[in-house]
Amino acid sequence: MRSIRLLPAAGGVAAALALALTATACGPTETPAADKPADQTATASPSEGGSGADAGLPKDLADKLKKHGVDLDKWKDGEWKNWNKDTWLREAEDFVNPVIDGLWDGERMQSAKSPDQTVETQATAGGSDPTPRPVTAQREKTPYHRYAAPVGKIFFDAPEGSMACSGTIVKDPRHPGKSNLVWTAGHCVHAGQRGGWYRNIMFAPAFNDKGKSPASLRNAQGYEIYPYGQYWADWAVTSGEWIQRGGTNQAWPYDYAVLHVQPQNGRKSLEETVGAALPIDFSAPQPAQAGTIGAWGYPGAAPYNGVIMHKCLDRATRLSTAPATPVMYRIGCTMTAGSSGGGWFRVLPNGTTALVSNTSIGPAGSNGWLAGPQLGQGAKAAHEMISKKFR
Repeated sequence: MRSIRLLPAAGGVAAALALALTATACGPTETPAADKPADQTATASPSEGGSGADAGLPKDLADKLKKHGVDLDKWKDGEWKNWNKDTWLREAEDFVNPVIDGLWDGERMQSAKSPDQTVETQATAGGSDPTPRPVTAQREKTPYHRYAAPVGKIFFDAPEGSMACSGTIVKDPRHPGKSNLVWTAGHCVHAGQRGGWYRNIMFAPAFNDKGKSPASLRNAQGYEIYPYGQYWADWAVTSGEWIQRGGTNQAWPYDYAVLHVQPQNGRKSLEETVGAALPIDFSAPQPAQAGTIGAWGYPGAAPYNGVIMHKCLDRATRLSTAPATPVMYRIGCTMTAGSSGGGWFRVLPNGTTALVSNTSIGPAGSNGWLAGPQLGQGAKAAHEMISKKFR
């Protein structure tokens, strides 16, 4: 009965969301029809951040690295693999992410694991609604750049190894039509109370554009794996609650982050290149007023493989993870780890599709639902902060 009741509403929203998520550009810069691959590595021009001292590293970044005892050449040669907590940068102002040319090749991207963020909760404790029924995740249509171009995969390195999350290109109020901002989860960029900022953070919009299988992807060209190229983060902002208490039940309602990424070789902005970016709704409507929400991402834990984009649509309900913290949105969805950071979207009363949350956590021991934070004033401040930094 429940599924019959929800299908008409969810179907209508699915159509609206699909229309709004479609890119306005003609497609990737390099396409299979062009019969030549896109750039195989993410390289920045000297003015954009470079990948070595000989590439004209900006003085502020060079000084910051020196301040923390980081030798750039040693970093590029593998010093970034040193996760000693005494030298692991963790404060908000300490973010550094030097580009390492060729690090994220196709093989390394496919081997990236998915962070397993689960939480033990009582379904009706502390203001939670009953556990929603699972909604089976549906594969997104291909090529992704025609149906969900703003959605992509985020790759990063953690002490556990190479990792992967999902992310979404969002609007930048100070650079209309030229955004370089990507929304994701806090736990995809910072280890929270266990450590500091993750490293080698890179975003690939419309990853695996044609939805190839893992076996086929191993022999794919660069433009098939990352059709718009690779975009390294040159700044990241997450909530203070996540930095201080991330990984605890008190911090999940603040598990969000926004990245600023570097245009490749001084080219057009990420939004111009991809042809789409989504606005963010920071009004944080209560779940009962949020209505149907759609979640997009690249689930990587079984039974998924991490290379195929999926989506779920369901009516939002409440999840409380700790007393005296905001409730989170929760929807039925079978997507698993790897979908973390993926955008949640709803159609606003004016007909605009906007990002309202991101995948944060799921249940321990199963994969029947997902939860994401409400994006209120704290999230808006994070967005404003990074927008002001790159005027």
